[in-house]
Amino acid sequence: MASHPLLAVLRGIEYVLDRLLRPVVFVGMVALIGVITLQIVSRVFFTAVGWTEEVARFLLIWITFLAGTLAFQRGHHIAVTFAVDALPTRLRKLARILAVAAVIAFLITLAFIGQHYMQVQSFQKSASLRMPMSYVYAVMPISALIMAWYALVDLVELIIEGEPSKPMGEQTP
Repeated sequence: MASHPLLAVLRGIEYVLDRLLRPVVFVGMVALIGVITLQIVSRVFFTAVGWTEEVARFLLIWITFLAGTLAFQRGHHIAVTFAVDALPTRLRKLARILAVAAVIAFLITLAFIGQHYMQVQSFQKSASLRMPMSYVYAVMPISALIMAWYALVDLVELIIEGEPSKPMGEQTP
C-alpha cells in the first residue's frame, strides 16, 4: 500500500531523529564505561579522581532519558492493550487515538515542566565541575519533545491508516 505523502515526510523525520539518537546513546554508554573504569582504577591504584562520580551521574541521566526515547519510538515501554484489542474496530481506533493524544499532552506538559526546572536550576553549579545544572536537566524537555514528535507521527498514522503500520514492539530503526 502506498504511503500517504504526509506520513512519508513524518516517518522520514522520525528516521533521521532515530539515526541521530542511537550514536549519541552509544557514545554516552562508552563514555560512562570509561569514566567508571577511570574512577575504579584511580581509587584502587592512585588518588581518586574527584570529577568522575559527577560525570558518571550526569551521563547516566542523559543516557536514561535518551535511551527511553528510543524505546518509546520502538514501542518497548510497557503497554496493557488487551481491553483495547477486544473492542470493535471503530472503537479500537478511537481508543488508540485518544490514548496517543493523552500521551502527547503529557509529554508536552513534561517538556514545559522540564524547561521551567532548567530555569530554576540555572543558577546552581555542579559541585566539582562547576557546570550549570541546567545543562544536566536539559535532557528532560529535549527527550519529552522528541517523544511527543514520535507520538504525533503515531497519531497521524492512526488517523490516516487506521492501524499502526507495525505491531507494538516490532518497530525497526
